Amino acid sequence: MFGLTALELARIQFAFTVSFHIIFPAITIGLASYLAVLQGLWLKTRDEDYIKLFHFWSKVFAVNFGMGVVSGLVMAYQFGTNWSFFSDFAGGITGPLLTYEVLTAFFLEAGFLGVMLFGMNRVGEKLHFFATCMVALGTIISTFWILASNSFMQTPQGFEIIDGRIVPVDWLAVIFNPSFPYRLLHMTTAAFLAAAFFIGASAAWHLLKGNKSSAMKKMFSMSLWLILVLAPVQALIGDAHGLNTLKHQPVKVAAMEGHWENKPGEATPLILFGIPNQEKEKTEFAIEIPYLASLILTHSIDKQVPALKEYAPEDRPNVFMVFWSFRVMVGLGLLMIAAGVWGLWLRYRKNLYESKTFLRFMFVMAPSGLIAILAGWFTTEIGRQPWVVYGLQRTSDAVSAHGEMHMSISLIAFFVVYGGVFGIGYMYMMKLIRKGIAEDAAHGH
Repeated sequence: MFGLTALELARIQFAFTVSFHIIFPAITIGLASYLAVLQGLWLKTRDEDYIKLFHFWSKVFAVNFGMGVVSGLVMAYQFGTNWSFFSDFAGGITGPLLTYEVLTAFFLEAGFLGVMLFGMNRVGEKLHFFATCMVALGTIISTFWILASNSFMQTPQGFEIIDGRIVPVDWLAVIFNPSFPYRLLHMTTAAFLAAAFFIGASAAWHLLKGNKSSAMKKMFSMSLWLILVLAPVQALIGDAHGLNTLKHQPVKVAAMEGHWENKPGEATPLILFGIPNQEKEKTEFAIEIPYLASLILTHSIDKQVPALKEYAPEDRPNVFMVFWSFRVMVGLGLLMIAAGVWGLWLRYRKNLYESKTFLRFMFVMAPSGLIAILAGWFTTEIGRQPWVVYGLQRTSDAVSAHGEMHMSISLIAFFVVYGGVFGIGYMYMMKLIRKGIAEDAAHGH
C-alpha cells in the first residue's frame, strides 16, 4: 500500500507521532515556567493581573499537558512494536534513560500537578507556589533525560558492544555525550521561544479585538521581553551546536549546506538557496556567497567544509529534506530576532500596543516557534540517516519484521485517531484562548 516499503512506512509513522507529540511538550516546558513566574510576581507585588493570567494559562497548560502525555505513550510502545531490533541492540542504554525520566520528572510533575491546578484555595500560597515550581522543574528534568537518550543515538560514547548489544560502561559518559549539552540548551531555549510566541500571539489577537486591559498588555510585554533576550541567544547556541555537529557528524553538515564537493584551494561558499539533486550529486540553481560557509563553520576563510562526495552514497542522508528544513529553522529564527528588535523599537516609541501592523505580525508568528522546532528535529533526525545509532546500527537493521500491509493500516489508523482526538483538544484549547481572562480569575474560580 502507498508504494512504500515497511521500513519507509515505519519511519513515516514514527516521524508522524513524534512530530505530533513534540508540539505539546514544547509548549508545556515554556508555559510551566511562565506560570511559576506569574505566580511569583503575584506573591511579590499582589498585582491581580498576574494571578488572572496564571489562572487563564493554567487551563491551557492542563489541556496541553494531557495531550502531551497521551501522545508520548504511543512513541514508547513503538520502540517495541516497530523498532524491536533497535530496542534489542540499544535498549540497555535507552531503556534506563527513559526510566529515569519517568522516575525523576514525570512522577514529580504528576505529584504536584493536581496541587497546582486545583489547590489554590486548599493549600497555603507558598505551598501552592512550590507546587507550581516543581511542575516547571519536572518539565526541565524531563527534557534533560529525553535529550540525553536522543543525543546518545547521535554521538554515542561510554559503552561496549557485547554479544551484539550495547552495554553501558560509563553512565556519565553516556549521558554527557559530546552533543548533549548543545542539544539540551538548544531545545530548552526553543521551547521557551515557542511558548513566548504562542503567548504573545494570543495577547496580540485580544489587543487587535480591542481588549487593551492591563493584564493583556502585561502578557504581551512579558512575551516580547523574553523574545528579545532569547532569540539572539538561541542563534549563538545554534552556531555552537553546528560546530559540534561538524566535528562529530560532518556529513549532516554537508547536507545542511547542500555542499557536494570541494575544489582544490578554494574556500567553501554558503549556499543560500538551491535545489539539491541527489541523483546528479549537485545543488541546482544555487545562490552562493563566497567564503561564507568556511567563515561560519571553520571561523576562517581558507579552510574547507567536508563535502557530500567524500562519503559513499549509501551513507548520505536525504539532502533535499535536510537542506530545506535547516533553512526553514534559520529563517524563522531570523524573524524571531526581528520581532524582538521591532518590539523594542515600538516600546521606545510608546506604540507597542497600538501598532496594528506589529500586532498582526505577532499573531501570524504564533506557530513560528513550533514550526522551527519541527524543522530543527527534521534536520537532526533525517541528517543522522542512514543510522539509527550513529555509526553503530543502520535504520534498516533496526526495524521490526512487519509487512507493508500491517504498517499501512496502522499508519492510516494513526492519521484518523490523532486527527480526531488531538483535533478536538486543539479546538478546545483555542476556545479557551479566544474566551480570554475571566473576570473572576483572580479569585481562583
